[in-house]
Amino acid sequence: MSRMKMKLQEKIPAYRDRISTLVKEHGQEVIDQVKVFQLYGGMRGLKCLSTDISYLDPDEGIRFRGYTIPECLQKLPKPAGAEMPYVEGHVYLLLTGDMPTEEDVKDVAQDFSERSKVPDYIYKVLADMPKDTHPMSMFSAAIVSMQRESLFVKQYEQGMSKMEYWQPMYEDAMNLMAKLPEIAAQIYRMKYRNNVIIPPKPELDFGANFAHMMGVDHPYDELSRLYFMLHSDHESGNVSAHITHLVGSALSDAYYAFSAGMNGLAGPLHGLANQEVLRWIQRVMEKMDNKVPSKESLTEFVWETLNSGQVIPGYGHAVLRKTDPRYAAQRDFALKHMPDDEMFKLVSMLYEVVPPILVEQGKAKNPWPNVDAHSGVLQWHYGVKEYDFYTVMFGVGRAIGVLSNLIWDRAVGQALERPKSLTTEMLEKAVGIK
Repeated sequence: MSRMKMKLQEKIPAYRDRISTLVKEHGQEVIDQVKVFQLYGGMRGLKCLSTDISYLDPDEGIRFRGYTIPECLQKLPKPAGAEMPYVEGHVYLLLTGDMPTEEDVKDVAQDFSERSKVPDYIYKVLADMPKDTHPMSMFSAAIVSMQRESLFVKQYEQGMSKMEYWQPMYEDAMNLMAKLPEIAAQIYRMKYRNNVIIPPKPELDFGANFAHMMGVDHPYDELSRLYFMLHSDHESGNVSAHITHLVGSALSDAYYAFSAGMNGLAGPLHGLANQEVLRWIQRVMEKMDNKVPSKESLTEFVWETLNSGQVIPGYGHAVLRKTDPRYAAQRDFALKHMPDDEMFKLVSMLYEVVPPILVEQGKAKNPWPNVDAHSGVLQWHYGVKEYDFYTVMFGVGRAIGVLSNLIWDRAVGQALERPKSLTTEMLEKAVGIK
């Protein structure tokens, strides 16, 4: 048994007791009140889910197991000579809640290496798909095609205690997570690089192996580690996380649940935001004759955009009330590795120009940039210019958080999710409309 799984086995019994006590002694206490606009507005802000993996703080951004992004980047172990931490260490942190040691990280890396072989039939499935198939469809199809590998399904059918559900779910989640970098990179090579496949190097860490299989040189390995960590989790309420949890609550296995989550991530209002930002930035460059504009010209352009009823993509956030720390981490990377990139210069100038304008306009609750305002520019700089693929990389990172949550869902016996619906007439009566 791996060190990480042993750590979970130690922690789960006490955590079950903690939740059982909370529900038994305080189960009838009211935490939040539902407003009519939340029923029709996507349950925005409704407190009705629980996770300890991450929390979105309005002032500090995402916290992974209580640690801010700068703290994670500082404290997590790094490969020799690297500036960005092991993704494997981040997996350990999200799953166990403990900051890993070097030995813990090496154990996870070795475990992933042993699990990383992708079945040959997956490549046959992908090769048989039409050439114009969207890469997210390919990614989702590859994931659900591996459902036949599920250990949870096999053990559940043989009969097992509820208290043990988490163990085969752990195995499924780790098996799936370990294979995703190869699946994603090979989809890219199949679709955009004339099907010239680069075999994996299992001895490399999660991020470095992905960069190798993509065929992109250093420091793309550093960017990959950073990218997967920053996109790993975002509380339980976002679409990809919630769908994975929801499908998993029916005791569906990790392959069914995560594939469903990726279908949600593919939506324009969720995972496609980064490519929409990049398209907009490139249109701005074209309008400015592909030159970095003056601050005055850019200010005028932003006002024209807002006055025409459009928004500035990549700015604003439903929860955050400051610059997204994920944006800041990517900006620091760009300042170090690509300070002279023309599109990065424009992104930097937007950072100076847009927030004061949005404050003056008075409509935005948060005038600061979010993670999507920066990520596409970084990928473009290193030659990954195929917009449609960006969400696949997002999905590889998101797997770390949602699959960790799925393991804990099984460990503490999360119930089948089944909220109650009301008719419009019932709501009208409730608020006094005759």
